[in-house]
Amino acid sequence: NCSMLLKTLHFITRPLSDEERSFSLAYIITIHKELEMFVKLLRAIYMPQNIYCIHVDEKSPKDYKAAVQNIVNCFENIFISSKRENVVYAGFSRLQADINCMRDLVHSKIQWNYVINLCGQDYPIKTNKDIIKYIKSKWNGKNMTPGVVQPLHMKHRTQVSHREHVRSGMSYVYPTKNSKSKPPYNLTIYFGSAYYILTKEFVEFTLTDARAKDLLEWSRDTYSPDEHYWVTLNRLKG
Repeated sequence: NCSMLLKTLHFITRPLSDEERSFSLAYIITIHKELEMFVKLLRAIYMPQNIYCIHVDEKSPKDYKAAVQNIVNCFENIFISSKRENVVYAGFSRLQADINCMRDLVHSKIQWNYVINLCGQDYPIKTNKDIIKYIKSKWNGKNMTPGVVQPLHMKHRTQVSHREHVRSGMSYVYPTKNSKSKPPYNLTIYFGSAYYILTKEFVEFTLTDARAKDLLEWSRDTYSPDEHYWVTLNRLKG
């Protein structure tokens, strides 16, 4: 019951300031369990001027998927990713889930400014307005994807080919005995967080630029590629 959902959980139904109205955020939320936690997170970050792409793990139980769909149906600015992955922790599928949402978001009618990715166990400590003010004050037009040149103890992640093992109840990434080729375009691999705040222009770049596409393909058999992909692309000149 959508009216009951909005009323009992006190969802915000109108922009709380002119500044927020004119600066829309996009969110990518990857979830696979704990429906109540997801609802609490969504309630905390929801604003009618923003847009939300929810990626539900393809391995999730049917009743969980149905429950998420029922919630999403109550909102015009929330949708489930059109392509869903069997997500494996530290696998390429985790990065692909974000990219699937990005492909949907760039075609959205809502003209968003930045995209923020979250998992179902995240929770904000700042308001929507606080986040916007912080972006504008220090990062206007820039991406927030910090990192360093790949440390020696992380080299194995991209020097050895890895594979995803997917079975119900047991999914993991394991190394093979095959060595990987060097990164395309002789790129320097940086290492950082899998979580980011990115401009829409940068998202469009990652989906269309040949270097970004080739790095994505090269990253397919690396360990936890979401921890090097965004930060490496962000270090490209220009």
